[in-house]
Amino acid sequence: MGLFDRFRRVLRSNINDMITKAENPEKMLNQLIVEMNEQLIESKKSVASAIADEKRLQRQLIEQRRNSELWEQRAMDAVRAGKDDLAKQALVRKQEHAEYVSSYQEQYDAQHTSVEQLKDSLRQLQQKIEEASRKKNLLIARAKRAEAQQRIQATMTATGNTSAFDAFDRMATKVEEAEAHAEATDELAQIDAGDAKLEKQFQELESGSADHLLEDLKSKMRQIEDKSAPGATSP
Repeated sequence: MGLFDRFRRVLRSNINDMITKAENPEKMLNQLIVEMNEQLIESKKSVASAIADEKRLQRQLIEQRRNSELWEQRAMDAVRAGKDDLAKQALVRKQEHAEYVSSYQEQYDAQHTSVEQLKDSLRQLQQKIEEASRKKNLLIARAKRAEAQQRIQATMTATGNTSAFDAFDRMATKVEEAEAHAEATDELAQIDAGDAKLEKQFQELESGSADHLLEDLKSKMRQIEDKSAPGATSP
């Protein structure tokens, strides 16, 4: 039907424009529902106008049928009164209204069929809009999830080889190297301390040997002095 072709064209045009300019999916979906309902209201007005035309045709059909029956009844009354000429005139008028009845009946039938089709299409549109309204929140949730995934992916892509993650890894490596260096320094210090202790022990040992030699020397000197003293005897 032309009415709903216009509905689809207008709605499609608005949707395409909104999708092209859309930055906020939630705002866009809400606006789409508003657009749908606005177009639905206009469609309801057109359907209501078509229904009004149907009612008007129905009233005119009933009126013409009533007039046709009225002139037929008048023709009968004229025949009963013996006025055939008057009866003929009444029958001519009755025929005119009967032709109008046929014409209005045809128009009314076509309009009635059209209105029923419009009503059915309108019900389908209402159902689709209601379904769209129910799906709106789900679509908004999906859009937000997709947006979050895109942000994460963009962040991961943007970091590249000079990312904070790489910097963190380099810092961890430096810390490990510093710890290893400190351990090595401590180990060397312990080795140096051991060497110093050993050296001290040898020094003490050497010092002890010198004392012993000194005592031997003093003893030897005493023996020489004793031999040199007056009255000493030779061995």
